[in-house]
Amino acid sequence: MSGPVDTLLNSRLGRLGVQFAKFGVVGVIGLLVDTAVLYAGLALGLEFFAARIPSFFAAATATWALNRAFTFRGAVAEPLHRQWAKFIAANAIGGVVNYGVSVGLESSVQMVADHPFLAVAAGSIAGMFFNFAASKHLVFKGA
Repeated sequence: MSGPVDTLLNSRLGRLGVQFAKFGVVGVIGLLVDTAVLYAGLALGLEFFAARIPSFFAAATATWALNRAFTFRGAVAEPLHRQWAKFIAANAIGGVVNYGVSVGLESSVQMVADHPFLAVAAGSIAGMFFNFAASKHLVFKGA
């Protein structure tokens, strides 16, 4: 016997919501990777804007792998290198939004400059919605 929650979760909208929630969990892990690599770059003496570049690529690679295995598990299979490249390309606009928001906030809001994690978090949220749509429809087709 299925109740209203089961009916909702098994609907198209419900499945999309669950998938978006999984994407969000993966995004939080990506945020942690992003932040760790950012702080490592800052510790090595890189300026914030320069440290954001390797931190973004590290986070994007981690989220691609986790989304492939967890969020979009049923996607059409294709070679890893091709899918990774498509993920990076499809998420580049979200990455530009992410980067722009984080650098803009870091350079204009003192509290954010004092706590770079806030810049990374704001940038991640700003790019998340675009990245979900691009990942679902351009990279992980059929999932």
